[in-house]
Amino acid sequence: MSKHKKDKHQEEQNIDQEEVQSEDKIQEDKSELNQLELAELKIADMEKQVKEWNDKFLRKAAEFENYKRRTENDQFNLINYAAESFIVKLLPIVDDFERSMEHIDDIDNNKAVKEGIKLVYEKLLKLLNEQGVKKMLAKGEPFNVDYHDALMQRKDNSVPPHSVLEEVESGYLYRDKVIRHAKVIVSEESSLDNNKITNDDSPESSSENEK
Repeated sequence: MSKHKKDKHQEEQNIDQEEVQSEDKIQEDKSELNQLELAELKIADMEKQVKEWNDKFLRKAAEFENYKRRTENDQFNLINYAAESFIVKLLPIVDDFERSMEHIDDIDNNKAVKEGIKLVYEKLLKLLNEQGVKKMLAKGEPFNVDYHDALMQRKDNSVPPHSVLEEVESGYLYRDKVIRHAKVIVSEESSLDNNKITNDDSPESSSENEK
């Protein structure tokens, strides 16, 4: 093979090699471009998700703020208007009182006024009972510091010692809780009991017991 042919052949090989390298470079560039595009797509998708989650968070925050505001308003109304239903039930009794008061100075209607006031009183007690408020029955009961507040003591031999003789002011229970103690007058130790204690403690009694 002549030198000229060898040089031409070598030149062709170099050209082919350059074309192969150029093709590889193009493929590499395409691969890098595809990876870049893929990364950009992933970033765009992540940005979209972030935006969606941010919108959801803002909506939830707004919903919670509204819920908090409603709850505070409900609590405010509950505290300030808790007695509303009770007051509404009490108003008809006030109406009955007013009707009775209109005739209180009419001498000819004294009996009717008394009956009207008694009826109003019974309605009021019934309403209180429906709300869980009960009046204590103290008179004749043994004195109990959990329910009674003793204002004074008085001798009365007809009842056992420490019995409630009179109610000065009624006591009330709200469900199972004392909301007002009954103010009462209580019986003292009777003189008979004192004499009995004295006789039991006397020397004669002691000597008889020793026998």
